[in-house]
Amino acid sequence: MNSKNKNLYSLVITAVLLAIGMVLPFITGQIQAIAKIISPLHIPVLICGLCCGWKWGLGLGIILPLLRGLIFGIPVFPTSALPMAFELAAYGLLTGILYAIMLRLLKIKNHLPAILISLIIAMICGRFVGGAAKAILISVGIIGTKDPFTFSVFFTSYFVSTAVGAVIHLVVVPAVVLAVERMRMSPVIFDWIMSRSNIKNDN
Repeated sequence: MNSKNKNLYSLVITAVLLAIGMVLPFITGQIQAIAKIISPLHIPVLICGLCCGWKWGLGLGIILPLLRGLIFGIPVFPTSALPMAFELAAYGLLTGILYAIMLRLLKIKNHLPAILISLIIAMICGRFVGGAAKAILISVGIIGTKDPFTFSVFFTSYFVSTAVGAVIHLVVVPAVVLAVERMRMSPVIFDWIMSRSNIKNDN
């Protein structure tokens, strides 16, 4: 990889992850209750943010749930798809930003700690973003709800019900990202290597 084809790599990886995101929920049989627990759409976006950076992660996070909701009906559009777009956009944005920061701060060959720290912070913040977006969308009448969206409902829906999925993500996502890095196909790591080389040259 070089600076000229870095954007091409990012585009290809993001396109592949978009395709994976479109078909991954079929593993759960399109059953919304199971999908809510496993949260399969989160996986491609988290990987994208860590491998391609915040811009690509943000873009995929917005597009994936909306596109899938419109084409396949799951997540339900707009009731679930719109809040999820905010949540996944936050995941893609934060993983990309945080991972770049962690790589520079930790300065160790093993990138797993940087990945896990970035994931945990992004997953927590993203859930709050998704909950806040849902509350605002309900309040302005863009989406409806049968029951009041209280903090208790938010916490149960975004944290308790998704706990199993969060554990799965913390296992699967780092494994995939590290595999991509070992194959030297990660644009984020390319940027990190280039920045270290520039610092050494300046010194």
